[in-house]
Amino acid sequence: MSEHNNLKPDSLVVAAGRPAQTPDGNINPSISLNSTFIAGGPVGYGRSGNESWGALEETIGALEGGPTLVFSSGMAAINAVISLLPKGAVVTTSKNGYTGTMIVLAQLVEKEWLEVRYVDVSDTEEVLAALPGTSLLWLESPTNPALEIADLPTIIKAAKSQGIGVAVDNTFATPLLQQPLELGADISMHSVTKYLAGHSDLIMGSLSTRDQALFHRLFDARKNGGAIPGPFEAWLALRGIRTLSVRMERAQHNALELAMRLSKHPAVERVRYPGLPEDPHHDRARSFMNGFGAIVGIEVKGGPAAADKACESSRLVSYATSLGGVESLWERRHRWAAESVSIPVNLVRLSVGIENLEDLWSDIDQALRASQE
Repeated sequence: MSEHNNLKPDSLVVAAGRPAQTPDGNINPSISLNSTFIAGGPVGYGRSGNESWGALEETIGALEGGPTLVFSSGMAAINAVISLLPKGAVVTTSKNGYTGTMIVLAQLVEKEWLEVRYVDVSDTEEVLAALPGTSLLWLESPTNPALEIADLPTIIKAAKSQGIGVAVDNTFATPLLQQPLELGADISMHSVTKYLAGHSDLIMGSLSTRDQALFHRLFDARKNGGAIPGPFEAWLALRGIRTLSVRMERAQHNALELAMRLSKHPAVERVRYPGLPEDPHHDRARSFMNGFGAIVGIEVKGGPAAADKACESSRLVSYATSLGGVESLWERRHRWAAESVSIPVNLVRLSVGIENLEDLWSDIDQALRASQE
């Protein structure tokens, strides 16, 4: 990878993870359909490695700045990290976080395996006060779906000074907007399903770390847990990541303009988007992030029924769960029983895609107006 050391991220997404250039050689890595390998090499068996995973891991690793492992899903990656914790370990995490993570942690608390401290990650003093005795600090920033911003440079530095492991779910930001490992985190995690792959056609996760010993422990957790991705999915994810930079540029442009218009819409109580100058997290995000992402939170007037009606009334924006694809998606998050109780019941999470801005606005505007009828 030394030939790519000086490339900017928007070049790395295109250049990394490709085969060596030889006459008539492939410009793209092939799909490796092998579960069995001839003896004498480092792989040995298909749960330990695959050429298709390797190319994707090299690319994500180049973007995140650390060796990377890909998993069969984002939840598989999360569970691999949690599996390393001993019984009785303390996890400090956001009270507003991805529901899959929250469910797993709650189950382990119920089994009396872990202790979990829930904090407002945007309140730095509250986070710092919860750190003593913590084994793992699991951070989301921006949070899903509240779009809060944690002071990652300050919090990570404080946690590491106390010998605490730090993992950051970097799914919303992507490595184009922030690099947790560069900020001192031990692990940067992705739901590759979302922005990295970008086309809503696969499920995958990843973990990146600069700690060699930790990397090998996570490698063993993947191998022994069997949470390996398929080569087709890895190939698709790598194909998708090639356009990450241009997708994010377009989606962020759309998101900011939509957020500004939504903040003045008669059917909207509040807009959450750190790119808005009036957003309470704007200055902090601008201080260390390279952009504000493409997720917008909309609190719809009229409560949950009106929010549901808005989602049901759209024609271009799809009413579906997930985010980070080329298409715009929205949903009221509390249609899921597992959503955090601190999330407003009328909050709609809008994942802004790359469609024509005016077409998006026309659809969102008519759907919101229909919600008030």
